[in-house]
Amino acid sequence: MHLPTLLQKARTSSLQRGLLNTILPWMIPFNRPHGFRVVPLPEGGIRVEIPYWRINRNHIKGVHACCLATAAEMCSGLSVLEQLDPRKYRLIMRELRMQYHYQAKQKAWATCVPLAEDIRRQVVEPLQQQEAVDYTSVVELHDKAGNHLATGTVTWQVKPWGKVRTKV
Repeated sequence: MHLPTLLQKARTSSLQRGLLNTILPWMIPFNRPHGFRVVPLPEGGIRVEIPYWRINRNHIKGVHACCLATAAEMCSGLSVLEQLDPRKYRLIMRELRMQYHYQAKQKAWATCVPLAEDIRRQVVEPLQQQEAVDYTSVVELHDKAGNHLATGTVTWQVKPWGKVRTKV
């Protein structure tokens, strides 16, 4: 299954969105208990919905900070991989920084909308001369009431698979 194609089809088809949200928990088992739902945005970018479930809450009944960080990481990674072919490029998270602004006490979502032009200019073109590049994206997290919960800044190392030295 080609992830960028599946994400593109899921933009306009609820059937493809259902398929995407059935496959992703098996591809990323660490995120399975959180119950995240991925929604590709019509204009590009990704939204990851975070349910207000017991497993996602902390001791004061707010969405746990680590759950928000995990959603930000997933959202950022998928939004970059919809622009890059995962069969050609390896993506590894180098840094995750979170700034928390408001406590989440209801359903929330993470949104990341990188521009295709930025990824081409900052990743694809430099990789023609370099072995690896870093790409940083910003993810905003909001709740159902519109409160800005957190801002995640995720830096990815992008490298062509041919330049990877470790075995898969």
